[in-house]
This record gives sequence, structure tokens and C-alpha cells, in this order.
Amino acid sequence: MDFVLSGVAACCACLFTNPLEVVKTRMQIHYRNVFHAFYTIGKVDGLAGLQKGLVPALNYQLVMNGVRLGSYAILETGGYIHSGGRVSPVKSVAAGAVAGVLGAIIGSPMYLVKTHLQSQSTASIAVGHQYQHQGMLHALVCIRKEHGILGLWRGASAAVPRVMVGSACQLSTFSAAKEFVSDLQVFPLNSWLVSLSAGMISSVFVVLGMTPFDVISTRLYNQPIDSRGKGLLYSGFISCFSQTIRKEGIFGLYKGIGASYFRLGPHTILSLLFWNELRKVYYKDRQLASRPR
Repeated sequence: MDFVLSGVAACCACLFTNPLEVVKTRMQIHYRNVFHAFYTIGKVDGLAGLQKGLVPALNYQLVMNGVRLGSYAILETGGYIHSGGRVSPVKSVAAGAVAGVLGAIIGSPMYLVKTHLQSQSTASIAVGHQYQHQGMLHALVCIRKEHGILGLWRGASAAVPRVMVGSACQLSTFSAAKEFVSDLQVFPLNSWLVSLSAGMISSVFVVLGMTPFDVISTRLYNQPIDSRGKGLLYSGFISCFSQTIRKEGIFGLYKGIGASYFRLGPHTILSLLFWNELRKVYYKDRQLASRPR
């Protein structure tokens, strides 16, 4: 049930933040800033253009965060992230990283398709390489047909470290911040405001940790490929990282960080809030149901 609750929480957050993901994805390829991207996409592609790739995005959140948050929830419930009754920074970082790796590997095909679809746009404003997928299933079939089953995991070399770092930052800081805010006693016990505040703190660390990996991941997933499925611009994570540093400097790794926060910040806050509250409701109901009548 932890996996189901985690996936549902992430999907709820995705409904609100997918337009920001579209803007962030295109900014990392070309657009100047958040407002330029929003204006251009809305003007040419219409409001529907801001929800490009929603279906694979929801599937990605359901699979990746269902596994990631669900795994962490099991470790947390089992007491594996605590030492002496308090959250252990080392253990929570390690648990978040392991959960992130599991989620990234399983969810990588959905992330690949999502990135392709969100990068597609009308010819007059097209940026970066344009795939001509007609939808999620069409994209999965085409990639599988042209590049084999392993082609669905192209770009995973960037996605795994990206999600691993982001997950370690997000879940460890969320657990520690939730404990810290509770200790301050500024909100009622078990108030949703505790998880909201903890999510806001966590969101800052997530964006700082994930944006460089996010930029590299987006560029690896969206580059053109040859008949053998190999990238024409970058050979892998290290190649993309070094080329970005050489051509654009360290700030090239933080391209679109404004859009990244506008998307990752709210998504982190909402997904952690929904996740925490759904688990509280579920376990409260279970406790009530288990009481003798």
C-alpha cells in the first residue's frame, strides 16, 4: 500500500506542475527564460501545449515515485533511518539514494518518452531535436522497434545519478526538517502545516542538487541518434557534462534553474505533502479498523 499511496501522491502533484516541466525542458534546450518560454508556447501551441506529455508524465510519477517513495516509506517505518530515536543524516541520505536508484531504473523508459513528447512543438518555435511521436504508446513502440528493448533505457546513465542525488537530498532533508519543525511546536501536533513547511525547506536542497543532473539528463535523452541508437552529440554522462562545462561554464549546468525551481519546488512540496497526509489517513484508518469492537 505504501507504493500505491506514493504513486498517487506524486500523480496529484504532477497535475499541477506538468506545465512547468514542459517549460523547464524546453528552456534547457534553448529558450531564454521562464516568461519567454511560457509566452511562446502558449501563443503558438496554445494552452494544451503546456500539458504536453501529461500521460507519460503521470505514468512516470506513478512508477518512479511509487517505487522511490514507497521504498523509503518501508525503510522509515522499519526504523532504518533512525538512530537513538532521531533521524540519522547518514542513514536517511543512504536510504533516499537507494530508493532513488530503484525508482530511476524502473521509471527510465517513461522519462525518455516524457522528454521526447514535451520537447515536441510547432515547427515555427521548435528547439532542439524534434521526434515525431504521436503519443506515449506510439513512442514506446517506435523506440522498441528501432533500438530494441535496451533503447528504452537510453539516457539512464544520467537519470540514475540525477534521481539518486535528488532523492537523497529530498527525503533526508524532508525527514530532518519535519522533525525540526515538530520540535519547534509552532504548529499543532500532526498538523499538515508541518509537512508543508518541511517540504518547502526540502525543495531548496532538491533544486540545488538536481538541476545539473537534470540539464544533462534532458540533453542526453533529447539528442539525435544514429541507426545503432548511439547519440550523435554526446556519448554519455561524462561527455555531456564536460562539453557543457567547456562551452557554457559552470552556470551552463544550472541553465533553467528558475524554471527548475518553479517546477521542482512546487512538485516537491505538493508530492511530499500529499504523500505524508495520505499515509497518515491510511494508517489512522488501519488503527481504527484494528481496534476491538
